[in-house]
Amino acid sequence: MPDRLTTRFLVVGSGIAGLHTAWRASQHGDVLLLTKRSLFDSATAYAQGGIAAALGAGDSPTLHRRDTLAAGAALCDAAAVEVLVEEGPARVRELQTAGAEFDLDPSGQLKLGREAAHSTNRIVHAHGDQTGAEVARTLIERVRASTRIRVLERARVLDLIVTRGAAVGVRASIAGKAVEIIADATVFAMGGCGQVFRYTTNPMVATGDGYAIAHRAGVTLADMEFVQFHPTALDTPENPLALISEAVRGEGAILVNEKGVRFMLTEHRDAELAPRDVVSRAIYREQKRSRVYLDARKLGRGFTKRFPGIFALCTARGIDPRKDLIPVTPAAHYMMGGIVTDLIGHSSMPRLYAVGEVARTGVHGANRLASNSLLEGLVFAERVARDLSNAAPLKSVPAVKKWQVPPLADRGAAHVAAERIRALMWQHAAITRTAKGLRTALEELAGIEQRLPTGATEEVNLVQTARLIAEAALMRKESRGGHYRSDFPRAKSVWRGRHIEL
Repeated sequence: MPDRLTTRFLVVGSGIAGLHTAWRASQHGDVLLLTKRSLFDSATAYAQGGIAAALGAGDSPTLHRRDTLAAGAALCDAAAVEVLVEEGPARVRELQTAGAEFDLDPSGQLKLGREAAHSTNRIVHAHGDQTGAEVARTLIERVRASTRIRVLERARVLDLIVTRGAAVGVRASIAGKAVEIIADATVFAMGGCGQVFRYTTNPMVATGDGYAIAHRAGVTLADMEFVQFHPTALDTPENPLALISEAVRGEGAILVNEKGVRFMLTEHRDAELAPRDVVSRAIYREQKRSRVYLDARKLGRGFTKRFPGIFALCTARGIDPRKDLIPVTPAAHYMMGGIVTDLIGHSSMPRLYAVGEVARTGVHGANRLASNSLLEGLVFAERVARDLSNAAPLKSVPAVKKWQVPPLADRGAAHVAAERIRALMWQHAAITRTAKGLRTALEELAGIEQRLPTGATEEVNLVQTARLIAEAALMRKESRGGHYRSDFPRAKSVWRGRHIEL
């Protein structure tokens, strides 16, 4: 029989959303925080760019709202965007008070940078290009200092436990042992699904677990066709790829081909600072003829001071950005869709919340504005944590059912399957898509799922999330934001404001 643990609140995931939720919810009751690997193993820790918030002179939530809505291509939820931009500045200040060492100007004010599609400087950074790591460090310190938070690392959630239509906890594998965790409220903060694609900046843990687990339980998902591809990952034979922050282009770096020709000038009036989907598609097209590079040489010695982390990443691979071109490629970076939530994180299933990248709050629409993701994690985690205090205690606890953790899968076969999923999705469901390619992908994904070895739990989640992305992409017969169909290359008014629910 499985072991059983009980807690007031269960939080699954240790990125900014999970950590902040756990920290703030611990004021209202005991919290059990699960993470698939270590507390530091999340997309948050990889985030270089920063946190967008209207904190500077001349900026305002109104301007931030305008930029966010423009990037979202008529699919943002206006009420969610209002929450994000109005509450964002206070959340960033609170994080600073909690100990986050953000970069300051000589007068002691926050030093604000600029990124693509922002109309003004509003990006808060830490240690140049290590914002996510600093945020993670700050929140992990707070979580570890709390006597009301218990952390279980290397814990794999297998499925939700649902009783009378409500989520009452999860089944998990903890150190290989079957464990049921019963909670008055369960919060999914399980991050994204970049590992679905051959090229990604996401950590190895980003296998789409939250989407697949929620979908299997009948929870509503939406907008799964909207995947954001970051234009400039370091083009090396690695997984995940190292990210070359958008801020490098914000500081004046340009994109060139093998002949040294700058090609973004003819693609968009904002050139290298055009929206990410525009830049990614332009690079993808150029790659069919030539390798693509980021030319940051004019930053000179300033590169090492402004981007110490990126400089270290490059030099470790034999590239000196002060005098060498940096090879880059688009890579899967962020999922705009996910578990549909309201403004306080409620999913379609009672007692189940979702927050962070796994959630579809409506903030990002069809295309996320740069550096809004960490802000979304903070803002909506705070709202979830406050609402958790209202969660009624469970009146009855389901009886323990006999089940076992599946035996470890044949890792060789599971690895081969995962690599095929990634290659298939990159070929047919990534930066450009067609009906023919998506149907090919769906047919092969179905076969892969049937052949997966017993116990390949991550690979099951990977293939099921891949299928959700491809199905939604096939249904949306237009191009909008991060979703581009070469057989329907323009946005259609009939699809304006329409969401695909799965």
